Amino acid sequence: MTAPLRHVELTVAGNEASDLLPVLSPDLLAAHGARRGLWTVLDEGPVEACVALLVQADDGSWAAHHQGFDAAHEAGRTEDGEALAHRDGWVYVIGSHFGSKAGPLRPKRAFFARFREADAAHGVVRLDVVRNQFRLHRAINDALAAADISPLPPGERVHSRFIAETRTRGTANAKSWASRLVAGDLPLNVEAAAFTPSGTLLLGLRFPVTTAGEPIMVEIAGVEGMFDADPRTWPSVVRAYALTGVTPPGTLTGFRALTATPSGFEAVVGSIDALGKGSVLLDDHPTGGDVTCTHVRFALGEHTAVVGEVVDDLAPFHNVEGLAVVDGARVYVTDEDHRIALWHD
Repeated sequence: MTAPLRHVELTVAGNEASDLLPVLSPDLLAAHGARRGLWTVLDEGPVEACVALLVQADDGSWAAHHQGFDAAHEAGRTEDGEALAHRDGWVYVIGSHFGSKAGPLRPKRAFFARFREADAAHGVVRLDVVRNQFRLHRAINDALAAADISPLPPGERVHSRFIAETRTRGTANAKSWASRLVAGDLPLNVEAAAFTPSGTLLLGLRFPVTTAGEPIMVEIAGVEGMFDADPRTWPSVVRAYALTGVTPPGTLTGFRALTATPSGFEAVVGSIDALGKGSVLLDDHPTGGDVTCTHVRFALGEHTAVVGEVVDDLAPFHNVEGLAVVDGARVYVTDEDHRIALWHD
């Protein structure tokens, strides 16, 4: 790491954090007497219980607030929120679309949610939640199969635990989504998200990666339409990209965080899963485990191979989960048990 960072420990519901998103609402900052703020999503529990606000006062001190939500009939039906993004006054929360480290995939993790950021200045907020029942899984897998990038095929155990077992369970329980998983599919682990200037959503995947071990991102359209019940429009994939030039030789790296900037995007890339936690991904793809994190930047262009530029080597960190750039200053959050660990300029 090129420069030392300040470290702040916060606690919200005894849970660790994934992702960071700068607060844009002046009313929300004023309600907390804050000069700046960050949203974070917590790892464990339903999405309505797992969004927190981190605010910094004028004296530089930080505080954490557990935001209240009303998810109506979708309460308790989601888990594993991983990514946050802004669009037109809405804050979007995206599930991992993955499963436990040993599989199978879990439909409760295949969700999008959103809320009006300014409403959080006034207490409990309405949270709209849409579970897509593996529709995004199908759309992304079809797009990757047709793209001019080469995803790394899943190992035998990965396919068996995440694809075959999920489909078997769904079929046995007469789930309509079971037909959306087919032999040869790749399990998706959505870890990061940011809207593009045109309104499409860029999703950074922790897995799959390319055959060269490079991170993959997919650009999707129609996110807002998911929340229109009549008619409901499901997202479509615009394009898939490979981020080149940021993966150490002989390793696999996936996205850990992503944020939009005036000149493009900044991201954190690193391991495809955590070591020592029974990961089937690492059983099949061991060179994706012992990889430290790297802060990178890139801009989308005409080509599916997107060249990344290294901003900073974040070694010795293996566990950076979120990145925000606020007033030119960088802020990271790391995955720590039962607490939120912020690192900032």
